Amino acid sequence: MMQFSPLSLPGAYHITLDPRQDHRGCFVRLFCQKEFEEIGLKKPIVNVNFSHTARRGAIRGLHFQYPPDAEVKIAICVKGRVFDVLVDIRKGSPTFLQWVGVELSEKKHEALYIPEGFAHGFQALSDDVEFLYFNTAFYAPQNEGGLHFADPKIGIQFPLECSDISPKDAAHPLISDRVPAFEGVELQ
Repeated sequence: MMQFSPLSLPGAYHITLDPRQDHRGCFVRLFCQKEFEEIGLKKPIVNVNFSHTARRGAIRGLHFQYPPDAEVKIAICVKGRVFDVLVDIRKGSPTFLQWVGVELSEKKHEALYIPEGFAHGFQALSDDVEFLYFNTAFYAPQNEGGLHFADPKIGIQFPLECSDISPKDAAHPLISDRVPAFEGVELQ
């Protein structure tokens, strides 16, 4: 059975998975619809995505999708270690633009539940990181959004110097540079 622990940002959860181990290795359930429904997941998982990050210190994100394509994500590190980051971008939220970071690793058997209205990204803390994302919305490039990983208004404190980032992620504007001013994501 999975254990769901609320994070400091309402609606987000740190998930401890329950590996079954024996002399062969282990078996871990990564997703159970019934258990996720108990914390409010109402939409089906429609995509499972995989990423490989070669270099320690590399950053992916911070990504989100605007409504009507806003998505819930379940993030799991299956190889290596990451510092996973969530930023609340829900308009009117008492924790608007606050962030939380959690270390995930293949050895910890943990995951994060990232609700709609959150930006998400991570920094690789080891080489050759492999990561899974379970998503409740199809990728919609017309509704894609991003926050700059080093935005001073958010103030994320990554553990390592950024060693690599995609040109697309590096080009995300700062909140103060957005016109009109960034006011968060309005969710239905």
